[in-house]
Order: sequence, then C-alpha cells, then structure tokens
Amino acid sequence: MSARALDHLVLPVAGLGAARSRLGQLGFTLAPDGVHPFGTVNACVYFADGTFIEPLATGDAAAIEAATAAGNSFVLSDRRFRARRAEGLSALVLATDDAEADHARFAMLDVSGGPMLEFSRPSLDRDGKADTATFRLAFASPDGGADAFFFVCERRKVPAIDRSALERHANGATTIAEVRAEAADPHRFAAFLATLSGGATSDGDGFVEVALANATVRILRKPDARAPRLTAIVYGVRDLAVTAALLQAGAIACRRREGRLHVPAAEGQGVEFMFEEMP
Repeated sequence: MSARALDHLVLPVAGLGAARSRLGQLGFTLAPDGVHPFGTVNACVYFADGTFIEPLATGDAAAIEAATAAGNSFVLSDRRFRARRAEGLSALVLATDDAEADHARFAMLDVSGGPMLEFSRPSLDRDGKADTATFRLAFASPDGGADAFFFVCERRKVPAIDRSALERHANGATTIAEVRAEAADPHRFAAFLATLSGGATSDGDGFVEVALANATVRILRKPDARAPRLTAIVYGVRDLAVTAALLQAGAIACRRREGRLHVPAAEGQGVEFMFEEMP
C-alpha cells in the first residue's frame, strides 16, 4: 500500500488549564474543549494541512471507569500510559479511509492493539458553532510493546464548521513535519511503523526514518531504552524569525540548533517541541 498520512498526535496532560496556558504561550491557537463519550476531554491544536495535536486530560471519572470495564481500547491505552507518566506523547495516529479493513489486516498480521472503537462527539469552531464529528479507530501494537500506542483514524463524519481561525497560529506553525522517537532497536520499531503506515524506511547516522505521506518519523537509537518511546514533535513554520521573536517575548526557554528552535518539555506540553522553517 502507499504511505499513509499522519492524522494526529495524542499528548496526555495533567489538566487542560495548564495545557492551554503553556501552548498559548508557545503561540498556538487551541480549540474549545472537546468531550468524549468515554470520559476524556481534549483541547486540540489544528493545522492548515489537516493534522492536529490532541492535548488530552481525564474528565468524567465514572465514564472512564465504565469504558475501562467495557474494554475500550483508547481508554485502556491512555490509562496504561498515565500509569507510567502524567504527561508526554502517547499516541501516533494515521489517517485511513477504512478502519474496519485495517483492523482485519492488523489481526491477520498479529499486531492488533485491541477492539475497534467508533464514537461521536460535538466539535466547535472558535465562535462556538457546533456540529458532530464521528470517528472509527483501529489499533495496532508492536511485538514486545512500546511506551506509546498506535491506531488509524477514519473520519466518518467531518463537522460542518469553519475551522480556519483555529488553524492560524501566532508562532506561524502550519504542519507537523516530523515525530521523534527512540528505541534500543530502531530497525525493529521502524519495521512495525512501516507495516502500520506503508511508509518506506531509510537509515541515517544513528537513526532510522519512516516516511509517511505528509511527515517523517525519526527513530534514534538508545541502547538502554526499555521500550520504543515517542519523544518530540517538529513543527513547520512560515518564518522562524517570527517564531523566535514570539518565544523571546514570552521568555520561553529555547535553543537554536541545526536550523531549528528547540523548546524543552514543560507542564502542559509534555515533550520537546522543535520549530523549523519550511517553504
């Protein structure tokens, strides 16, 4: 199959208030709170290319417990991640047109990560206009596990709202250009991601890359890593000087290296963010 596109990334946070504060300081525009029927809540950051990041917090504890008891793959995976750390980058999500077929393929390849999940939730634009979004998810898991989870997302009903205002960010970000990961055996983890995504792999100096349709996953070799882990996000921006000025004005700690701005992880952010200028 041809390479799949990155759909979004899930970032568990201790609370949406801290995420809104931190990501707002970094120049991102956040959507109104989204409420899942299984108890989690989010405050998404949407990009002009259709990708997004999903800061995710716990909301309705009773609904989460009920979903856990029912074997909800998303809630169970989120709970396992939070048992290890309060915040971070927990899931890499790929786009699909047929999650049901993917679920069958994952089962055939013995990489299924649990039962499929279909759900709907209200989605709001910046002015509060609401419509319903419906998703179907199919999960996959690498042999030996990982300190993250992976699934494909079929957007079965796209809400009829104007999201353009939410896709404009003061820091100039337009896309997720790259996801960083680390593993003791990068080739083994890359092989799983290639099976999941259909993306080609290539070797670099101390890393392996998997090419998605709209982004790259770079897996760094870390010999003492107990399990593969997602460690950083690289955002493409229009003008790096504008991004640098915004971070400086906000007294945000960062460093410039190899043409990128690196912002270390902080509360409400979870992992390292990098910004690079893209044409």
